[in-house]
Amino acid sequence: MSSQPLVSIVVPAYNAAPFLDETLDALLSDTYPATEIIVVDDGSTDTTAEIAIRRAQQHRHIHFVSQPNGGVCRARNRGIAQAMGKYVLPVDADDIICPGFIEWAVGQMEQHPEVSVAVPRAEFFGARQGQWHLPPFSRHLLARKNMIPATALYRRADWQRIGGYNEELQAREDWEFWISMLKDGGEVVTSPQVGLRYRIHPHSKRTADRRLKREIIRTLNQRHPEFFERELGGPLRLHRSWSRFANALYRLTHPRRTVVYTGAPKDVTYFVRALPVHFSCGRGKVIYKRRNELRQLTYGGQQLVVKKFAIPHPLNRLVYGWLRKSKAQRSYEYAILLISKGIGTPCPVAWQTERNLLLMGRSYFVSEQSSCPYTYADILSGSIPAADEERYLRLIAQMVARLHDQGMVHQDLSRGNILFGDGDRVELIDLNRIRFRKVGMEEGCRNFAERLPATPQQRRLMAEAYAQTRDFDVDQCLMLMNQYNKEKK
Repeated sequence: MSSQPLVSIVVPAYNAAPFLDETLDALLSDTYPATEIIVVDDGSTDTTAEIAIRRAQQHRHIHFVSQPNGGVCRARNRGIAQAMGKYVLPVDADDIICPGFIEWAVGQMEQHPEVSVAVPRAEFFGARQGQWHLPPFSRHLLARKNMIPATALYRRADWQRIGGYNEELQAREDWEFWISMLKDGGEVVTSPQVGLRYRIHPHSKRTADRRLKREIIRTLNQRHPEFFERELGGPLRLHRSWSRFANALYRLTHPRRTVVYTGAPKDVTYFVRALPVHFSCGRGKVIYKRRNELRQLTYGGQQLVVKKFAIPHPLNRLVYGWLRKSKAQRSYEYAILLISKGIGTPCPVAWQTERNLLLMGRSYFVSEQSSCPYTYADILSGSIPAADEERYLRLIAQMVARLHDQGMVHQDLSRGNILFGDGDRVELIDLNRIRFRKVGMEEGCRNFAERLPATPQQRRLMAEAYAQTRDFDVDQCLMLMNQYNKEKK
């Protein structure tokens, strides 16, 4: 038994009867000793399946898999899912692997863990002859074009990490696959000798793919917006080579400002800049959606909450564009202020605004997802155990009292904007409507009680905690709170 790592060669085949024997003969004659060959018949209507079955009967390390026609991505995924090798080498059923490539590629991957993909130098044969000139790998160039053939050696663990090939794509699926694998790191090496002979014929996939260009670009932009933001300054355009220039021109008339919290990962900037794509594609979980929209999104393994503010009315678009801070900016700055004063709020991550010439356009505020499991609404619904309710009501009242002592009034202090739980933690959200002034007893009680319904007993508990924290008379606070409350429990 060979001590060398097993390489799983996956051969998707659709109506490949004229070429399959030649492809398999080349693989069987390769010098690398530890291989398995998995032929996946993708619902062929010719004799492809019969050829594959016959060859599997003749050679114990050839395996046959059959599936209804679902495209090359599904066929590759099906084959790799059954593979046993440490490494994977996809090979189209009409191409030829040259002797020596697999051994060289495995050697590179074993000796250099930083290498993610080993690529064969390639040449055309069939209807076209000559060397396939592919530029050296770079992530910047990968954003505009693919320079890695579908046939290249990689680790099966990386296929698992990125979720395999995207089965929605009907063309250039290898380009999307390599972006998924390499956008955040990994080196690519190319063999010094020809390792792949790529067949060109009237029905070859390289010819048919050109018809689906718009769909390919749309899908790539939806799946990898941060990558294109980083490398191209915006989305991949139909005229791919002009993408960076076109994005720069767009920014002249649609300037944006992105501010990221100190200590946040540097690459979160690209996530924030790509938020319009995430919202337009419906990514994440909708928390709230009316005029403004609130979504829960994941980036870098971290749960984030993003608030997209509605585009202001025409006059306000000019005001927010130049004369006043946007709601997103205020939310971010007020969160930092509250934290500095010891008042709880989810940690801010970033804010972004975009203008259309002189007018305010889209704006976003990003924060970490709160660890608090409850809102004030859970108190009203009776979801909080009686043993904990009194403690939380007092904590909420003390937090509001500290806010007022600091000269801040939250003008939307409602049941959904007070979070609590996670021990004794209480947090405020939806901060853009905080106003700053000296807050006396009457205004404080009015602000606290106006939009927060409560039973008489609950109101008394909160009035006591609020009054004691601010050194006010309890009975007067309770009277004012009852007077100003406009909500019914």
